[in-house]
Amino acid sequence: IRDLGTTLSHLEVLWMTRCGLPDLDGISSCSSLKELYIAYNNISDLSQLIWLDHLQILDLEGNNIEDINQMHYLGLCSKLSHLTVEGNLICLKPNAESPEEPDYNYRAEVKKLIPHLEYLDGIPASQT
Repeated sequence: IRDLGTTLSHLEVLWMTRCGLPDLDGISSCSSLKELYIAYNNISDLSQLIWLDHLQILDLEGNNIEDINQMHYLGLCSKLSHLTVEGNLICLKPNAESPEEPDYNYRAEVKKLIPHLEYLDGIPASQT
């Protein structure tokens, strides 16, 4: 990813769906990104995304996000308005060690961690 960002410094939209991406190392070099589509990969760590100041749309569907606390990093992306996380373990329980809780609502938890989010999984984020 780092090579893309250094070569294409004005890149605003990046689709890397279903390509076996294990992590986001080097994504900070794509500092102009507004839309990032990385569904169905093997991503579990979102910490590298904090450097994407212009990010508005992020598709993380079907990855390996196992800890709801990873959403803290996305809360630092102040322009993020559309997020897709369905198909990740955090939709079922807060982290891999937690038992499944019938009262757990991932939508409410994500909204707490990313208060400026407008849409979550294609539905207005205010609907929990």
